[in-house]
Amino acid sequence: MNLIDPFIQEFEMETANTRKVLERVPEDKFSYKPHEKSYTMCELASHIANSLEWTRETVDKDVFEMDPEQYKPFIAESNADLLETFDKNVAMAKEKLATCSNESLLTMWQMKVGGKVALEMPRMAVLRFFILNHMIHHRGQLDVYLRMNDVPLPQVYGPTADEPGMMGG
Repeated sequence: MNLIDPFIQEFEMETANTRKVLERVPEDKFSYKPHEKSYTMCELASHIANSLEWTRETVDKDVFEMDPEQYKPFIAESNADLLETFDKNVAMAKEKLATCSNESLLTMWQMKVGGKVALEMPRMAVLRFFILNHMIHHRGQLDVYLRMNDVPLPQVYGPTADEPGMMGG
């Protein structure tokens, strides 16, 4: 059995749930910011949509050198742009994940920032922690932004106050 297979199944479920949340982001609230230290709603949603791009670096390289001076975050111009970017990154990530052998998943991976090791763990752990859990964490934050703006929340793991029926029902 390839270790990546159950991860891909979970990845598909979590990205489908994330897309349901991103679909609800209202363009007229893109500038909403719950606190001065927080992202705007657009920045947060854009970060979620683009975070899967890191799958490429995680799968293709053993060492990723992050240059904060060169990094330009993606900022969606519309909800359609947000969803298009997310869908493109989900498809790319699924293709990359499908290429992973057990050996590659157990290989140590590093991210360096300014030449210093900022993260080092087996590639499989990076995929879970840095890619999947990272997306889920920010999706939870976005749920709060949406709730604070009276946007109905979709079911993710079960009923919400806005969608009280059982999932799919």
